[in-house]
Amino acid sequence: MTRPFRQGHSDPTVQPVPASVVEQVDAADTTLSNPKWAVISIGSNLGNRLETLQGAVDALEDTPGVRVKAVSPVYETEPWGVTPGSQPSYFNAVVVLKTTLPPASLLERAHAVEEAFHRVREEHWGPRTLDVDIVAYAGVTSDDPHLTLPHPRAHERAFVLVPWHDVDPQAQLPGRGAVAELLTTITQEGVAHRGDLELRLPE
Repeated sequence: MTRPFRQGHSDPTVQPVPASVVEQVDAADTTLSNPKWAVISIGSNLGNRLETLQGAVDALEDTPGVRVKAVSPVYETEPWGVTPGSQPSYFNAVVVLKTTLPPASLLERAHAVEEAFHRVREEHWGPRTLDVDIVAYAGVTSDDPHLTLPHPRAHERAFVLVPWHDVDPQAQLPGRGAVAELLTTITQEGVAHRGDLELRLPE
């Protein structure tokens, strides 16, 4: 299910979420104390890419202190930073969540989810079964080398900004401005919407 992050979303291509589902998600929020929003980018270009992305969404939802609020459409994208045709294409999506975990703990969980899907870090820009990146965490900006917030290259990556804009057209990338405006400054070539594929919002 693709669920818009903000109520009142006017995109006619997005199906409305049944009130019962909204109530269930909102009820789950009561288990979180003073949650922060975070945006996670997920991608895979090895194995069963769609199944892997769904597994990542489910694993994030199963994390104590995390509630998945929105899952973007799936995009098929050309690998970043490598010779065209040298790697399989990626499936990419964005997950918007609320969490009581601090950024460092959320990063640990992201790495644990990657490892559960046998992510191997042998080659820079290399192919991977699963990539889980924190794009933004609330309005936090940090130049900590272990976790730079927001993600230092998010503003120039269409495979992050396009699906994020789908679920939250009013999204702001801290320190960079509106995602909608950032999209006007970069090419979206090689980022194709896969309307035949869908990630489910965890129940």
